[in-house]
Amino acid sequence: MTQSNLYLPYLMEIEKITVEAPGVRTFRLKFRNEQEAAAFDFRAGQFGEYSVFGEGESTFCIASSPTRKGYIECTFRQAGRVTTGLSKLEEGDTVGFRGPFGNVFPLDEWKGKNLLFIAGGIALPPMRCVIWNALDTRENFGDVTILYGAKSVGDLVYKHELDEWAARPDVRLVTTVDPGGETVDWKGHVGFVPSVLEQIAPSSDNTIAIVCGPPVMIKFTFPVLEKLGFADDRIYTTLENRMKCGVGKCGRCNVGKLYVCKDGPVFTKAQLNGLPPEY
Repeated sequence: MTQSNLYLPYLMEIEKITVEAPGVRTFRLKFRNEQEAAAFDFRAGQFGEYSVFGEGESTFCIASSPTRKGYIECTFRQAGRVTTGLSKLEEGDTVGFRGPFGNVFPLDEWKGKNLLFIAGGIALPPMRCVIWNALDTRENFGDVTILYGAKSVGDLVYKHELDEWAARPDVRLVTTVDPGGETVDWKGHVGFVPSVLEQIAPSSDNTIAIVCGPPVMIKFTFPVLEKLGFADDRIYTTLENRMKCGVGKCGRCNVGKLYVCKDGPVFTKAQLNGLPPEY
């Protein structure tokens, strides 16, 4: 459910703040209004507009799973005016939230398939939503592989959840950091995500690949997936870096005839092949 007035935000209380990495925080948000909380729902892949009153609003994915009721979560890196304002808030403070907006990851269509998640850096939050959605309905899927990389060990987000995923017998977790980003006690891989993907060589048979990361990571990951036998219509990604208003009014995310905020942010590689080359 979205607000009847698209421009009127829900009032959300910051219930919990988790520091994930330098400059990166996760907010757990609950509705101030219990009736709005009861009526609200969303699906994995959708995003929202998070506002600091007096500063503005920023676009982030919903990082928590729709299987977990009573709250939503967002993860952000302090970078500009609004995220700096968010970083100054404390537990118990109020923020605004508009949404949910955008299309979704088609988990119903993925039932019975293996899932390969490939994420880099701060791009794990939109992946986290669909990962937990899949794990909370684990009986619907085959093998689950998660490949996650960051610049350094300190830049890895959701560290406690990475430990939880690693301990699960029904999940294969592979972590990596860029060369030079490892620590003395680091036990994961050292290398860039595309090269590690080629090393672990997951099977493409009956497998869906979901990719999210910096543009350069995605650029070099797609050819590896093609080499491993993944068809373009079985590779999914989410594009969020250009979105602003969330409702197709500002034009910032316009690419060809599409608006990422309205026609996405979830796309298959087959769909991306039809977009102008500058995206």
